[in-house]
Amino acid sequence: MLINTVRNTLIASAVIFCASFSLNIYAHGNEVHETKDPMFVGLELAPAKTVSAFHQALKQGDQAAARATLADDVLIFEGGVERSADEYANHHMLTDMKFLAQMNSTPLEQQVYVLGDLAYSVARNRTQGEYKDKTLDYIGFETIVLKKVDALWKIAHIHWSK
Repeated sequence: MLINTVRNTLIASAVIFCASFSLNIYAHGNEVHETKDPMFVGLELAPAKTVSAFHQALKQGDQAAARATLADDVLIFEGGVERSADEYANHHMLTDMKFLAQMNSTPLEQQVYVLGDLAYSVARNRTQGEYKDKTLDYIGFETIVLKKVDALWKIAHIHWSK
């Protein structure tokens, strides 16, 4: 009698275990679980979308859209210094647009983090193409700091280097 009770308990436990295990498997169906890539972090965040919009506007030659992503007092380091959005728009922005229209840029990494009303994006890209009869192929670095202005993320600082 004791042997039958133990045997029945073991069988019941095994059935419950197997049933719960198999239900757990089917509960996920054919879901594909993404493996987080540590080289790309925070791209779903609003500041990352502002950075992306800025890049797209430059690539497409859309000066108004690029300007709209910049804080009025943006500080840009790229070989020299631009101390406002208007200064950048009136000087180097058009040159950057012409350059980027000729280049292919491949993201190698980008991490975006938010700290209250400030955010930052750090990125590396491989840039390739031909510009002014020169073949270019280099790794570029970009640091962008953003701040919240009237509930919108605006680019407050850019540092580009290669």
